[in-house]
Amino acid sequence: MLSRLSRLSRPVALAVCAAPLTALLAVAALAPLPFAIAQPGPTADVLGAKDGRTVISISGAPTRETKGQLRMTTIQATGPSDSASLAELVEMWFRTDRAVLPREAVYPSGGSDEEIEKHNLEEMAKSQSTATEAALGYLRRNPSEVKVDLDLADVGGPSAGLMFSLGIVDKLAGDGGGGELTGGRTVAGTGTISPDGKVGAVGGVALKTQAAKRDGATVFLVPEAECADARTELPEGLQLVPVTSLSDAVNALRALNRGEPAPSC
Repeated sequence: MLSRLSRLSRPVALAVCAAPLTALLAVAALAPLPFAIAQPGPTADVLGAKDGRTVISISGAPTRETKGQLRMTTIQATGPSDSASLAELVEMWFRTDRAVLPREAVYPSGGSDEEIEKHNLEEMAKSQSTATEAALGYLRRNPSEVKVDLDLADVGGPSAGLMFSLGIVDKLAGDGGGGELTGGRTVAGTGTISPDGKVGAVGGVALKTQAAKRDGATVFLVPEAECADARTELPEGLQLVPVTSLSDAVNALRALNRGEPAPSC
């Protein structure tokens, strides 16, 4: 065998040697890999209604009418049990409206599709409760007197916390700020919220800025730690405002309403 191979011309010999590698690459290109493909998802105005249901309902305190919008943003990703091939990942890698992410970064809880969906809905429910606590704490309102109901059950995860808190603050009249937060603008954003009003990072912000611009936003509130990520595919005409807390976000929006500069990434 060796002597026969040695008599082959060099191009033929290389082709023979490359055949197993080519076959391996072909298999790899079609084999499922542990990555998810994400894209900009829907947004929802927390000051308005979704699917005919008011997102934020408040009783026990005066509320005000608002003209602007506060839009929470999402990403859509391939399901936890779906698999992308190498060929698909390579194609998506070069698209600005798609992102290739490790599956565990999108679905950190693991488990079956049903278990992950249940986990994400539980995280959203916790986020809504925490957002209410943060907003009422910021406004120094007694939670036993002011009742807040949040209805956005079909979106999973905790990343709408900041926007929920801002929506509650904006709807409650008499917060001492002199009018609605948005100033009639469409403001979008993302970020988790803690009971004391701290804003946390969420991931997928570059895709969320695209969703925000698509749905009419001119201002995007982003966790300060994710400014660099948000700038990577920033749509033209969308102002990035970094925040680390609920009070940061409120103060920045108040500044914009007064015609003053707000912090920028």
